[in-house]
Amino acid sequence: MNLFWREQTPLFIFYLIQLSLFPLIYWLEGYKEWSAPLYSAFLSFFLLVCYLVYRYASHRSFYRCLTRDADSLESTLQKTGNAPLPKAFDQYVEKQFQLYNREIIQYKNRIEDHINFITQWVHQMKTPISVIHLTVQGEENPKFRSIQDELDRLRKGLEMVLYASRLNRFEQDFLVEPIKLAQLVQQAISENRRPFIGNQVYPELLVPENLFVYSDEKWLLFVLNQLITNAVRYSAGKGKKIAFYADRQGEKAFLEVRDEGIGIPKQDLHRVFEPYFTGQRGREFRESTGMGLYLVRKICDQLGHQVELESEEGVGTTVRIFFRQSPSHLTPS
Repeated sequence: MNLFWREQTPLFIFYLIQLSLFPLIYWLEGYKEWSAPLYSAFLSFFLLVCYLVYRYASHRSFYRCLTRDADSLESTLQKTGNAPLPKAFDQYVEKQFQLYNREIIQYKNRIEDHINFITQWVHQMKTPISVIHLTVQGEENPKFRSIQDELDRLRKGLEMVLYASRLNRFEQDFLVEPIKLAQLVQQAISENRRPFIGNQVYPELLVPENLFVYSDEKWLLFVLNQLITNAVRYSAGKGKKIAFYADRQGEKAFLEVRDEGIGIPKQDLHRVFEPYFTGQRGREFRESTGMGLYLVRKICDQLGHQVELESEEGVGTTVRIFFRQSPSHLTPS
């Protein structure tokens, strides 16, 4: 209604100007009585009201469409009326929607091609990495051990690229199953044994053998590897430990990864899950990409898990993942 009255404001101004001319015209013609001008003004006003009522009735859907918030693109395609202006507006919106839809499809196709290229490239890079790893495996020379360390870093970097590219197609690579949490944590520790040994950081497994959670094993293992990578990087030093503790809390199970590292400054805590945010510690450790915890949060959101982080400078950092005990919540968005 407000939009309707705003649109008719120029008409009212023009009408008032016209109405003010009626007495002048009658006076110039020699009429001394006011009955004729008043009758003309009343008739003019009555016709104006009739026009406004018709205008609002025939364009009501049109005005409502322009003032309400659209909750989807499809909602903008609703018909707004059969009057010439609403009909023309509907045709214009439909053409715009078709144009926009074509551009979206083209954009999605380009993104799909880009993701396929990245995925194929990562898989191709894994082959030479495996060959180099087999070549230097078992060699005791410190140079070869250094090469193995760099290969591990390269392999983890490629995995991060691969999993980040798969996030947009999460529902196509998703399998819910009961997972023995202690076994999965042990596998993650085993895959990271070289960083543990090289940085003199030691794992402590405190996960009950009979604790099962519902999740996707591959994605959850990637999450654990990211948490271990961060924990080892910021806990490097003789005698440091990384504890893996799990238990049940009501209807949920949880897993904690606790390190004894340098911790995160308080002013950075609210941003650690943002993409590419490295913070003060990331600037001290140039290897940080700012993507590890971001991917952890995104993947946990897709898996339906809740992730929390607590940290204190000089004491360490704890990352806690909560799992529901029913697989029904695991519906990828």
